[in-house]
Order: sequence, then structure tokens, then C-alpha cells
Amino acid sequence: MTRPGIGFIAAVVSGALWGACWMIVISVIFMLVSGAITRPPVGMALIAGAVSAAVLAAVAPPQRTPGIQMASIAAIIILLGGLTLGAPLGLPLSQVPVYQLAAVAILIALIWLSNKLVIGDLSGGHLPRYQLELMFIRLMKGLGFVVFTVIVALPFYVMVMTSLKSQQSLLANPLDFSIDLSQGAESLFRSYIELFTQFRFGTFLINSAIVSVATVIITLAFSIPGAYAVSRLRFPGQAFLSRSILLIYMVPAIVLVIPLYAVFSQLGLRNTLTGLMIVYPATTIPVALYMLQGYFRGLPAELEEAGLMDGLTRVGVIMKITLPLSLPALASVALYVFMIAWNEFLFAFMFLDNIDIFTLSRGVVSLNSSEVPRQHLMAGAVVATVPVLFIFLWFERFLVSGLTAGSVKG
Repeated sequence: MTRPGIGFIAAVVSGALWGACWMIVISVIFMLVSGAITRPPVGMALIAGAVSAAVLAAVAPPQRTPGIQMASIAAIIILLGGLTLGAPLGLPLSQVPVYQLAAVAILIALIWLSNKLVIGDLSGGHLPRYQLELMFIRLMKGLGFVVFTVIVALPFYVMVMTSLKSQQSLLANPLDFSIDLSQGAESLFRSYIELFTQFRFGTFLINSAIVSVATVIITLAFSIPGAYAVSRLRFPGQAFLSRSILLIYMVPAIVLVIPLYAVFSQLGLRNTLTGLMIVYPATTIPVALYMLQGYFRGLPAELEEAGLMDGLTRVGVIMKITLPLSLPALASVALYVFMIAWNEFLFAFMFLDNIDIFTLSRGVVSLNSSEVPRQHLMAGAVVATVPVLFIFLWFERFLVSGLTAGSVKG
């Protein structure tokens, strides 16, 4: 046993916060998955989390045996079950017992694990300032991760679950986001089937892919030589050009859309995908130039000088030396530009009237009417979100390394 000090108090406060946090999160997830409405006993979970953390903090780190860990878990079970009179989530266990038991088990495990990770190898006695700050950082980092994950994941979950429901179930209970898996795959995915058979979402996907890929190609074709020139060559106005690249990007799109609408109407480019392929690169090239010039400056100039001495032209140096070394930056720029073009809405909404050339963002808006069921709108949002989400997750390592390299080496 350790003599209680500031570390013990900090651990108890941390445990109380984790108990309350996880009770709210698990209860919300439980209501969304099961469809049952409950009032979560946050105060009871707060006490249970604080006592569980106190059990761990009362013992010196080397003495926190598996028995002490089990005692910490038992404290949560006893207090949560006793203080709530057998209704740990605010409902009797006889109601939706399978979902409740699973939710309670997850709740207990998360409270104990959070306390264990925050307290870690820190003592519950007197703590120096560094260790106290370390515990605070662990607590804030964990709470921030949980809160932002819920903020991001919850709307996406509601969107997906709504897209899988029928019109009758939505009218019966709009707040019920549980799914009946016994209805069969065809009935479950009816909204998605109708999107591609009745609302031409296959065409929208192809249009968005064409515009996005073309925007990436055009952007890289202009930004690579431009960024190389700014970072390597010497010419009048180089410093001004390097600093003013992002000024174009700072002009709001709403300011440009009306004059572009008038000009493109006169040129016959308004109701075409070609018009979007002109506008989108104009907005993405400045950002690509800014990102790539920082990365190019970080590459060893001696390698390019050696290539020039070996007889390569400047273009050959770029193709055979600079670009292969810049693949992380090029991948991150391509991904960033692709996401901008894929999700862009304002210009697509203003320029496109023909449904045959609608992009996904424009097509999703066309579903927002009283004549189209809400589940179709949610299904359209899922179709527009999932492809770019998977692409982002796949190339995320390139995005992080490319952005970091460009910002530090520039």
C-alpha cells in the first residue's frame, strides 16, 4: 500500500471522468444498436470509475498483481450493479438482455482499461510535477481521442443505418437505428439497388471518377514543373512568386462562381464536364505548387547536379532523379487533389443541369426532395463517401509523410 498523495487524487479524478465518459458513449451506442431508449446512470458510473482507479492507485506499481487488477474490475461490477439496483444502463436486464449484457461487459472493460493506461506505472503517493503532467496528458489524449472518434463515427453510423432501413420502419420510429438482419440481403440493400437502377448513380460515379482523375493529372502536369522552377531555378520575381502562390487559393469560390458562370455560358462550357476540368485544377494547382516546392527544396541538389554533369537535360533530371525521390509527396498531393475534386459541390451545382453529366455531389443533392425517400438520400451519401474514404485510408501514410516533408524541409 502507498500513502495517498496528489497522485491518488489525480487517479481518482481520472477514473471518475472515464466512468462518466464511457457510460455516455456506451449508452448512446446501445440505444442506437438496440433501439431501446434509456437514461444512462452517469453519476453511478462516475463513482464506479473513481473507486476502480482508487484500487489501482492505492497499491505501488510493482505490487499491482493480477489479483489487484481483478479487484479493480470487481469494484466496477459491484458498484455499477448495486448503485443502479440491477439496471447498469438504466434499464432492467430483462429488457434486450443480449445487447445489455454485451454493452455492460464492454463498459466495465473500457473503464478498467482506461484507468490502467492512465495510471500506468505511476504511484498513488506524492508525484513530481513531470509524472503528474504525464498522467494529465494521458487522460486528455485518451478523452480527446474518444470524443473526436464519436463525433466522426456517430453521424456516419446513423447515415449507414438509415440507408439500410425501409420507409415503413423509418415512419414507425425515426430514432430507431437498429437493423433487422432477418429480412434478407435484397431487402436490406434495396436503397442501394434502386440508386443504381433508378437514379443513375453508376453514371454519377463514372463522371466523378473522370473529373477527379483528370483534375489530378492536369494539376500534377502544371504543378511539378512550376514547383521545380520555384525551388531550383533562379529568375526575377522568384521569391515573390514563391510567397504569393497561395493567394489565389485564398479567393473564396463563391466570389468566382458568378463570373465563371457567365464566361462559361458564353463559351459553351457551362453544362459540360470539360468546364469542371478547367475550374478544378485552377483551384488545386496553387496548393499543389506550395506543397511540392517545399519537398523539392529538401532534396539534395548535388544529385541533380551530378545528373546534369552526366549529360542529362533538365527535363531528364526531373524525370529520372527528382520525381522518383518525390513519390511520397506526389502521392499525397494526388490524394489531396482527388479528394477536393471528388467532394466539390458549388461549381458542380452551378454549372451542371444535365443529369447525364452529374457528379456524385450534384447527384446526391438531386435526391434531397420530398419525392425521394430519406433512406435513398442516406444511401447516396454513403456511396459518395465510402470510395474516397477507402482511398484515403489506403494512401494515408503517403499523405502524412508528404505533408510533413513539405512543411519541414521547405
